[in-house]
Amino acid sequence: MKKYLQLLRRLPSVLKGEDYYFRKTDGDFGNIERFGSPRYGHWSLLTDCIGQNSVVYSFGVGEDASFDLELINRYGLCIQAFDPTPKSIKWVRAQCFGERFVLHEYGLAAVDGEVMFNPPENPEHVSYTMLDRPSTCDQAIHVPVKRLKSIMKILGHTHIDILKIDIEGAEYDVIDDMCKCNICPEQILVEFHHRFPFVGIAKTRRAVALIKEMEYALINVSSSGEEFSFVRKKRI
Repeated sequence: MKKYLQLLRRLPSVLKGEDYYFRKTDGDFGNIERFGSPRYGHWSLLTDCIGQNSVVYSFGVGEDASFDLELINRYGLCIQAFDPTPKSIKWVRAQCFGERFVLHEYGLAAVDGEVMFNPPENPEHVSYTMLDRPSTCDQAIHVPVKRLKSIMKILGHTHIDILKIDIEGAEYDVIDDMCKCNICPEQILVEFHHRFPFVGIAKTRRAVALIKEMEYALINVSSSGEEFSFVRKKRI
């Protein structure tokens, strides 16, 4: 019932062209399960192709690693986690996640180098963004970022099994860069931020179309219309 209420609440935005009901790709894709906290940080995955040796990149930790920890506990795999924001780094360092959770203190972008990160308007929140945020730009910080291609080279990976991207609006340029570099993870989990000012649903529709052109099936969309799960059609 909660799911349908959330879908209904989005209807005014859909009618105004600010949101869109994305349709999943038709077909039977196998066993799809949800991992992570029910309230926040949960993602749907095709589990038939996950194992102990799966390569998992998790961009955007914040203060919720429930998705990552559930994968570690079930499959015994290693999570390569990434977050350059000070509050998230401090939070992770205070935890006891074990050696299978590896935090890299830099972010994902379409460039290698440093970028300006604008803090959230609510100081109790954790997520910074590379996008313009006039209300907090005077508190912006410099953080290191790298392209996905560069990160894979540094870590010695030739492929990625699961790529989770929650990077507060920078996902659009990253997806373009992945396409240019022909980087095709087996599964892509991405939170789109079309709700942000100056972004808009058109950018998300274009990004979803581009991923599908890369031969991916859309296997799940959250009731909020922001979290998307894709799997390579070759894997199905």
